[in-house]
Amino acid sequence: MAATSASTASGQVLPATVQDALRTSDYIYVATERKDGQRSEAKPIWFYYDQGKIFFTTSPDAWKAKRIAQGSPLYINVGTADGPGLIGKAEPVTDPALIDRMGDAYGKKYWIAWLGLFKPRSDRVSEGKTKAYLVTLQPASAGS
Repeated sequence: MAATSASTASGQVLPATVQDALRTSDYIYVATERKDGQRSEAKPIWFYYDQGKIFFTTSPDAWKAKRIAQGSPLYINVGTADGPGLIGKAEPVTDPALIDRMGDAYGKKYWIAWLGLFKPRSDRVSEGKTKAYLVTLQPASAGS
């Protein structure tokens, strides 16, 4: 895959090592901010990285979905719990074509998704059974 230049919302370019980690890692570890200001425990999740954008899905009942809805930033470590750090804002994705493209990408990346399990599907998002998100990275977020 050819390297592309990925940048934050402010146009800041991500370091090549972070871009490489996003292209090759199976997981990102995400945490959100609790009401008391404390950061939640980072949990590994599957993700799709394309053209400088990070996409992921979760259950609408998950704490991360509830905290994202309340405006929590998303704290991301790429590849491992202590991998390259990023901070972003997760916005809901409802576009069926994009969600199905995420599902196709999951199917190529994760063997169980290739079987049709645990991959994003637009019908599940439209029925409220799954939440899909696009992460907009914040300025000066690398290395957090």
